[in-house]
Amino acid sequence: MSDSPILVLGARGKTGRRIAARLDRLGRPVRAASRSGGGTRFDFADRDTWSPALDGAGAVYLIPMNESVAAATVAEFLGVAARSGVRRVVLLSARGVAGAACPYQEPVELALRATGLEWTILRPAWFAQNFSEDLFLEPVRAGELALPAGEGRETFVDAEDIADVAVAALTRDGHAGEIYELSGPEALSFRTAVEMIAEASGRHVRYTPLETSRFNAALTAQGVPDEAAALVGELLGRIRDGAGEHVGDGVWRALGRHPRPFADYVKTAAAAGAWDD
Repeated sequence: MSDSPILVLGARGKTGRRIAARLDRLGRPVRAASRSGGGTRFDFADRDTWSPALDGAGAVYLIPMNESVAAATVAEFLGVAARSGVRRVVLLSARGVAGAACPYQEPVELALRATGLEWTILRPAWFAQNFSEDLFLEPVRAGELALPAGEGRETFVDAEDIADVAVAALTRDGHAGEIYELSGPEALSFRTAVEMIAEASGRHVRYTPLETSRFNAALTAQGVPDEAAALVGELLGRIRDGAGEHVGDGVWRALGRHPRPFADYVKTAAAAGAWDD
């Protein structure tokens, strides 16, 4: 399988591009796939893209592109993958309360586990990189991050750790049938996280707790679909209620090392100018 391409879905995303780069540095054949841009085109909504992306692949990094991809569609894709000769699949899922499966991702996990493929499931906490590459970047740059997370704490995980675990599971034996809960080494409130970012970046940034209804309305005003806004608001509300405090052991179990602290992520991101205008 080492000579077979590894198909990386979502290859332009936070984890996918890191995984593709690591595989390339290891000299492993990698097929970087996304809905748009360079590389291999792949879209769950366009079944004509499935077989060309899977052709000859021995392993797949599976990330449902968004929450609207039905588990039945993923199951159908996995069937095509198995018939195409894929043997190994690493799924980026999400964690629920106390390390359990996230209810929104559990049907996809079950679909994968029902196959005869070698599977590994990754259940990460909220990404540290959400502050510098995605959801929270513009509010941080604007000087205020207002969320319905109260003073709840989350064990933010570095996407670099997720990529390291995924590459290990894609390229090495011993990870089949494992479910890795991936988190940072400590639980931090959003207030503390923002204070750390402010100090490292030299910006004036504050955190403001916000009611869920106002947060959802703000997202929809920005063009986010109602369903997606409600989901983000609900997940942040779970952090407010204490669901994010659990420290997972997945990085240690998969790699034999501790996960990167949030402070290290902040230092690296600030040095790279992540929060510069």
